Amino acid sequence: MALETDLSPSSQRHGREGHKLPEGRSQISSSPASLPPNSEQPNLRPLPVSLTADMRNVQAMTDIKTHIGYARAWVRLSLEKKLLSRHLRTLLSDSALLRSQYKRYAFLRCEDEKEQFLYHLLTLNAVDYFCFTNTYTGTKLPYRVVIFPSRKTSAATTSANSWVAVSGTLGETSPVPIPRGALEFLFRHKNLGILTTLRIGHDNSGPSPKWMVEHVVVRNEVTGHTYKFPCGRWLGRGIDDDSTERLLVGELVPRDVDSDELVETCRTPPPRCHSPSVPRRSQDARPSLAEIQHMLGDAVNSIVKLLYHRKHDKERSTLTLLLCGETGLVYCLEQAFLTGFKSTRLFGRNLYLWDYFLRAKEQFEATLLDSDGDMTPHPSEKQILHCYCNLVNQIGSTSHTLGKDGKFQLFVCLCAREHLLSRMLTPLSLCCVTLEMYEEQSFLRSPTLLTFLRQILESLDEFDIVLENSLTQGIGGTH
Repeated sequence: MALETDLSPSSQRHGREGHKLPEGRSQISSSPASLPPNSEQPNLRPLPVSLTADMRNVQAMTDIKTHIGYARAWVRLSLEKKLLSRHLRTLLSDSALLRSQYKRYAFLRCEDEKEQFLYHLLTLNAVDYFCFTNTYTGTKLPYRVVIFPSRKTSAATTSANSWVAVSGTLGETSPVPIPRGALEFLFRHKNLGILTTLRIGHDNSGPSPKWMVEHVVVRNEVTGHTYKFPCGRWLGRGIDDDSTERLLVGELVPRDVDSDELVETCRTPPPRCHSPSVPRRSQDARPSLAEIQHMLGDAVNSIVKLLYHRKHDKERSTLTLLLCGETGLVYCLEQAFLTGFKSTRLFGRNLYLWDYFLRAKEQFEATLLDSDGDMTPHPSEKQILHCYCNLVNQIGSTSHTLGKDGKFQLFVCLCAREHLLSRMLTPLSLCCVTLEMYEEQSFLRSPTLLTFLRQILESLDEFDIVLENSLTQGIGGTH
């Protein structure tokens, strides 16, 4: 992987050594994370907005070989940052430079035409361009990662060895170690494109590994694009759903949101996580049956529209948002399966949806092993049960770092890819475990709700669904 990290002056001032990657050739710029009781959480310093800063960034690109190439890169970068008109105004205000480079009748030396030209360029700021990001796919860019943990002292730090892995439309990183005692660091990597997901986790080592992360922010230090990844969940064994890894879905922060406003937002818990690892909401906060049906319809229709008009693989990033983002398919199916779910237990921890799917898998395996002719399922149903059991077993054997909520959202994504979502509903509805763990008024026991759910999910079977690697945990197809 083309992954490099740098040591910043701030980390040198604090005398901390950079954390090295497995290749043994990199250092990470970091800032202190072991927060004293009254210290502030990390800040995101604004990037310099100047003509010379952008020129220096372009000149640092080693994959450009000509002067015209540098000029084109600078124009693309300025356009993407919505600074083209401003930078050109600064550049063209140097009368001595214009006189030395252009003849008297040149376009740029006519004041009226020049002003009209600059005003026309201002209209380009109304559109979000990614002409620099999508063109220079091989250049290495610096990415700043800022982690906002809980303000509670007991949850703000971790003794474990932690890491992040970032994915985008053009690629993904291997796990990048978070320097011990750091909440902010910088790494360099081949252009990742528009960022989509971020995985954060640790090895659960040390005396106090449990870590509560509210948000993670990643900023491209060249283009200025900033992505917020809401979390609001614990990382650690014996708390929450026992997850030591979370998959977070990012949202691009608008350029008109300044750094101070963004930092203040990230210091508070997300109202409801936009990522697949959504906090379990109370019964009172759950949507009604009608609202769930409406949300399911919208989620499936959005995916169908995207897949129907799909033109290239870069739209996989949009599919990730439609699957795992706010009100995405994972969230909607979670609410559907939670309806009528008997999760509360008198003794021990409450049940998760993944507990139900595990128990259903055990019953399906027993059905497949039963040699009684009357109990042998139809060949088509047998294929469904085999596919279901295979997926659940693969998730259990390859996803040790995921908690029960994380395994559920992985299961939904893989079932969508394998066209299993609609086909597994009837076997689940006939399962004895369903009678035991669900009330009658549920999507798996009510004939009307079951028919609705099956029919709306059947529309996804017409399309080939290709998932980002960050979603699949390396689990391939079952066919």
